[in-house]
Amino acid sequence: MLPQKRGQIPSRIAMSSLWKVLGIFLVSLPSAPCLQPVQPRVLLVSFDGFRWDYIYRVPTPNFHYAMKNGVHVRQVTNVFITKTYPNHYTLLTGLYAESHGIVANEMYDPVLKETFSLNKMNTHNSRFWEEASPVWVTNQREGHKSGAAMWPGTDVKIHGVLPTHYMPYNESVPFEDRVAKLIEWFTSEEPINFGLLYWEQPDETGHVLGPENPLMEAIISDIDRKLGYLISELKKAKLWDVINVIVTSDHGMSQSSSERLIELDQYVSRELYEVIDHSPAVAILPKEGKLDEVYEALASAHPNMTVYKKEQIPDRFHYKHNRKIQPILAVADKGWEIVHNKTDGFLFGNHGYDNTVPEMHPIFLAVGPAFRKNATKQFMNATDLYPLLCHLLGINPLPNNGSFNAVKDILAEKVPAARRADSYSTVIGVFLGSLLVLIFTAVFVKHFVLAQANSMQIRHTEVAQPLLQD
Repeated sequence: MLPQKRGQIPSRIAMSSLWKVLGIFLVSLPSAPCLQPVQPRVLLVSFDGFRWDYIYRVPTPNFHYAMKNGVHVRQVTNVFITKTYPNHYTLLTGLYAESHGIVANEMYDPVLKETFSLNKMNTHNSRFWEEASPVWVTNQREGHKSGAAMWPGTDVKIHGVLPTHYMPYNESVPFEDRVAKLIEWFTSEEPINFGLLYWEQPDETGHVLGPENPLMEAIISDIDRKLGYLISELKKAKLWDVINVIVTSDHGMSQSSSERLIELDQYVSRELYEVIDHSPAVAILPKEGKLDEVYEALASAHPNMTVYKKEQIPDRFHYKHNRKIQPILAVADKGWEIVHNKTDGFLFGNHGYDNTVPEMHPIFLAVGPAFRKNATKQFMNATDLYPLLCHLLGINPLPNNGSFNAVKDILAEKVPAARRADSYSTVIGVFLGSLLVLIFTAVFVKHFVLAQANSMQIRHTEVAQPLLQD
């Protein structure tokens, strides 16, 4: 066997090492941190009961900062009935209440023979929620992570799924703690791409004081400060420039008065029916065999109350094709309340009225890399938010009552940074890969030339040296 030529040994070792390094680089290239695509991130914020015009009642610099840097929609038509649970579920499903099944804050299912009650905190029965699938369920089924800070319904297992991270509902948890949790989830090693943030105000105080009460101004100012706090914390976490933030609400609020009460006891005996959901859109379940009697007693009882049998409810409400909608619906005019009698008491502010009433409409702002800046849109439906969210998150929407075409004009013309990240990473990766291949090629050529030179020198000396035999 012939021995190795002395001049070839270092060249072969060097080339072998170089090819190994190149191979390792090429194998690891797709998983290199700089080449990871940046996942689009969305934070949806709801200030419960924040009416569209509250931002003009008092100075609201943080809301106006968001408007200047994003999009403001002047009129958002929410779904009937204009109450908390139906509309929060519409925002996440794009469906009317009759389609997603959360038809009121208080419900009775005649098939399950079970109740759902916001007032009694009895809202965790999954079967009430599973006529639809909210966006966070789809987001997770497509391989992403979601986080929810107190958003109604996100502490309920829906179709066997809970949010990746969530805070069980606890009204006493401060706004700042909710924000901290969301930022923690957005910046963790396995970050969420979709966050939900809910705050109970100004709804709670709006019910007690009424929206026209001057004391509401302090509440509105406080919410503006809370929005400012959220923006500040997102900036500290270096999220503000890369996250798409949508600020909205479920409904507005209308002023009530003790002089505008409709007393059912004046028209029909309580023994003939049960009230399932309360004023101003009252769901009435008559006792067996008493439907017509109750309806006839109430149909023309008061000029400021409209009473429908279920099948008579106007199509524009999209509110009759569900078994949890009761046989009779009584709807008060704006500012009026329906009670058994005056001993029931009443709220100075309320919602639940016809969804065409301007006082029922919520705020809507959107700011982030995906959105236009300093732009105003005149109108959208609350159902349109769902297809927009799916577009922003890059997930497939389920069948819904919304329209992406109706809201795509609020998006920036240029592809947002989060969506360009894939192409950036590809360009950087190709550039670095090409550069390293060129370097390796140059090194290879150098070593090849040296090897050839050494080989020629060895051939000259070999003439005088006999070959060793085995």
